Amino acid sequence: MTSETSGDATRWILFDRVEIDMGGRRVFVDGVQAALEPKAFAVLALFAQHPGRAFARDEILDAVWGHRHVTPGVLNRIITLLRHALGESAERTQYIHTLHGVGYRFDATTQMRAQREAEPAPAPTLAQVAESSPDSEAPTRAVESPARKISHPFRYAAMLSVLVLAFAIAGWKFWPRLPAAQDVPVPKQSVAVLPLTNATGDASQQFFTDGISENLIGTLSQYEGLKVIGRSSSFRFRDSREGTQAIGAKLGVSHLVEGSVRQQGDTLRISMELNRVTDGSTVWTQKFDRPYKDLFALQDDIALAVASALQVKLLHAMPGAVETGRPSSGNLEAYSAYLRGTSFMAAGDMRKAMEQFSQATQIDPAYAQAWAWLGLRRTVYALGHLQGDAARESYAQAGEEIDTALRLQPNFGQAHAIRANWLRTVNHDWNGALAEFRIALALVPDNDPSHGAYSILLSAMGRVKEAVAERRKYIDGDPLAAYGQMYLADMQISLGRLDAAQESLQKAEELDPTATDLYASERSEIAVLRGDADKAVAEAASINDAHWRDRVLTLALQIGNDRKAADAALQRLTETAGLSKNDFYGIARIYALRADADKTFEWLQRDREHGASAVHTVLFDPILLRFRDDPRFAAYCKQAGLPPPSASEALSIDRIRAMVAAKS
Repeated sequence: MTSETSGDATRWILFDRVEIDMGGRRVFVDGVQAALEPKAFAVLALFAQHPGRAFARDEILDAVWGHRHVTPGVLNRIITLLRHALGESAERTQYIHTLHGVGYRFDATTQMRAQREAEPAPAPTLAQVAESSPDSEAPTRAVESPARKISHPFRYAAMLSVLVLAFAIAGWKFWPRLPAAQDVPVPKQSVAVLPLTNATGDASQQFFTDGISENLIGTLSQYEGLKVIGRSSSFRFRDSREGTQAIGAKLGVSHLVEGSVRQQGDTLRISMELNRVTDGSTVWTQKFDRPYKDLFALQDDIALAVASALQVKLLHAMPGAVETGRPSSGNLEAYSAYLRGTSFMAAGDMRKAMEQFSQATQIDPAYAQAWAWLGLRRTVYALGHLQGDAARESYAQAGEEIDTALRLQPNFGQAHAIRANWLRTVNHDWNGALAEFRIALALVPDNDPSHGAYSILLSAMGRVKEAVAERRKYIDGDPLAAYGQMYLADMQISLGRLDAAQESLQKAEELDPTATDLYASERSEIAVLRGDADKAVAEAASINDAHWRDRVLTLALQIGNDRKAADAALQRLTETAGLSKNDFYGIARIYALRADADKTFEWLQRDREHGASAVHTVLFDPILLRFRDDPRFAAYCKQAGLPPPSASEALSIDRIRAMVAAKS
């Protein structure tokens, strides 16, 4: 159904509110340029030139891709992108109709013209429209969860529960000592991508090499039945002298991907090999030489080659720009700034990370991933460094940046998880955060840190058993992340599983032996719950940080026989309250251990007036939960938007001690 055909002179194809610029390879919807990948544009152009015609899937793949090194699932993703751009979905189609068992048909009355009716000034991008309308309401995000997932620290510090999402993805530290391999069955189809070697010898280019490694991890996570180890665990083996078998055993995988990256001028030379863990043999090796401008295509080709060697297949399609961190515009300068940002984020330099993410959004205002990470880093920075109006302003700006990311890419799973953390941390909007996580988890692979962040929210809401399950899921994909074991220990403590908690704590200490104060604090906590005063005091006294030591030691003294020392320590602590954000909550816990309900709730209220760090942990704090049935506890939770304490799955200290006594 075509009118006004002008043969070879055709440059524009129009239908309804859509304009396709064939010469400029641009698409406008309601006058606004839509960000489409080149292949998505090519498929739309093919359809629009033949409205009403039924295309077989192979026919489309031949016409657009030449059917080389392409799985049929690639087309699924492109069709999804096109439907999103045209304002439809697989369930509500207007233009692109699925012909089951055949392919697709495009239905529209098109007009072909040599030029646009009026060539206005260059049309704004979607991001520019959003920026130019600060007072307009953000469109409602209606993200439909696919039927299948697309496989792609702690009690005393609320800030650390926000940091987990950023550091989990960016990498925590590269710890010097690793735990011994455990006798656990290794999945046949499992792989870890070790950090590729920067063969240029230029340390300033390490960020680029790491970016290539991270991209491959993310892409391989999209493959069905393939277990892929997360970045923070794999990257611990940078420059490791251990052999393939030793590394593979510690990571729990059957294969390792290794290689090197060298950039010479405008040429990239990447050498890759896939090694079998059982005998150290090389399964596949290949060298790739490409122009730098073809980086994104090169990344896809490497992933396809590795997957082919592993004999695995995609769940649906090659991941798009949103899953790989690449800008949908294909802007390499913006991508370079983004990779620098992730590198600074991994190093813990929040200011420089924000600078680079901000630069990426300035180069490409439609770069959703850069907007999302900029918002997260600004949230973390405000939480740890700002107070009062400055913090509120920074939080508001971060919220806008995160919302911008989701306006640009509504199906960006990690951005939904980042927004969930923002809602939980800034607004204490637990149900809103829960809804965002539900969207996120349907869009991210099982090794994504969003599962770990979700477990923190579940704990805060008292749903500790679910939290443990989510935490274990994340640990399975990133087994050498110490903070994962620390969170698990906290959850196990709240369920009275003290022996299991000690095991998790030991694993964390093996992974990162440097966090000595944190481990001593946790061991003292477990001893308090067991009623072991000597152990609790000894562990507390070993803490190096003076203020932290005073708080933990004061708690431990309360279960001993020296009442005078316990009272004096509490008095000193109350006189210095306010030196850290967690003092008020810490004092409330001490009074709860003394069974003084009035003072407990008095100090909980003070905590609410000074940052409300307690709201993130009260529903899985065994010491506070001894007042589970006190109406003031229910009132506190209602005021904080939390479920009632009666609904928490965590146990009180009295219940835990009864369990300990029953075992002895």
